[in-house]
Amino acid sequence: MSAVNDTKFQPAVFLLTGISGQENIHVWISIPFFLMYVTSILGNSLILFIIKSDRNLHEPMYIFISMLAVTDLGISISTMPTTLAIFWFNSREISHDACFAQLFFIHSLIFTESSVLLSMAFDRFVATCNPLRYASILTMPRIVKMGLVSLLRGVFLNFHVPIILKQYRYCKANILSHSYCLNQEIMTMACSDISVNIIYGFFVTVSSVGLDFLLILLSYVMILKTVLSIASHMERLKALNTCVSHVCVVLLFYVPGIGLSVIYRFVKISSPLLQNVLGNISLLIPPMMNPIVYSVKTKTIRARIIRLFVK
Repeated sequence: MSAVNDTKFQPAVFLLTGISGQENIHVWISIPFFLMYVTSILGNSLILFIIKSDRNLHEPMYIFISMLAVTDLGISISTMPTTLAIFWFNSREISHDACFAQLFFIHSLIFTESSVLLSMAFDRFVATCNPLRYASILTMPRIVKMGLVSLLRGVFLNFHVPIILKQYRYCKANILSHSYCLNQEIMTMACSDISVNIIYGFFVTVSSVGLDFLLILLSYVMILKTVLSIASHMERLKALNTCVSHVCVVLLFYVPGIGLSVIYRFVKISSPLLQNVLGNISLLIPPMMNPIVYSVKTKTIRARIIRLFVK
């Protein structure tokens, strides 16, 4: 009898959601989503192509930009199939294993991108505060190690998540509020006591992504202190201008992501539409905007793009 009850209350699949309450116009809503995905994939691919093909760009700052582009591509590719399948084919069902695999890649890439952004902040700190030792500190082997550590940290902090989620029995409503799977939401659908997992998950997020954000803030406080000590007004502006792109990317990544994580764990929201919008902003906007920011604000990359299309 227990087995029967387990089967009854254990849904075989989760149901993803597009834009809640707007199902009748999903085809039209898919147009901006599709354009955002295309912009993200083409933009980041273009950044990678330009940096790879131009040996003059094989410098620390541009290598970190290419790492950021790779993680952005990964996030877009991880979320795009299920999102467009809902909008175009109303294909909402996703198996437990596929859902757990998707959330593993999404969260691992988010943690990896946070580490890359911290590495980029360190790059700007050294370039501004200790320019004479820049080349000796940020050597190619060291940059490669920083990239590998960023990737391994993202994987290590999330490899256990699908294993834990797979042990749970899900007896609550199996309808998710996003068009992709997120760990924070899947946990709330389990019948078991998940308080330990919520606390642990929040601790891991704060001690990794949150700590990265604080270290980035600290690096920019020190950068600002160094820049203000420069006598020439033009030199101050030139020094700060090299950091503008990174600051924009940091804000695009951390503000929606941390806000969504806090809301899921500590704030009860009755509107699925609001959760959906916040989730889409945190995962769709940064990968689309990052290549645009670097193309517009980084003179060297902008010049290479213009040279590529205007001959």
